Amino acid sequence: MATRTVRLDDEAERALQEIVQATGLSKSAALKKGLLLLRDEVVQYTQRDPYDIYRQLDLGPGGYAISPSSQTRHGVQEALKKKLRR
Repeated sequence: MATRTVRLDDEAERALQEIVQATGLSKSAALKKGLLLLRDEVVQYTQRDPYDIYRQLDLGPGGYAISPSSQTRHGVQEALKKKLRR
């Protein structure tokens, strides 16, 4: 078991004290639990697949494309026709 020295600013010290009072844990146990929770969160974050990231994106309502992406050339031609009509 290793011994570590940690410096906490006033805000972190107050938070630690509140956690100790609310849970009854020792300062060491509270810090250990916090580290383990952060480790689990990091593991979960790094194991996301592309679809998880896609779901978080706000792509808006959509449905405003002139043509499908497979017919890009046709879509550009239609857009230019609309733009050049006066």
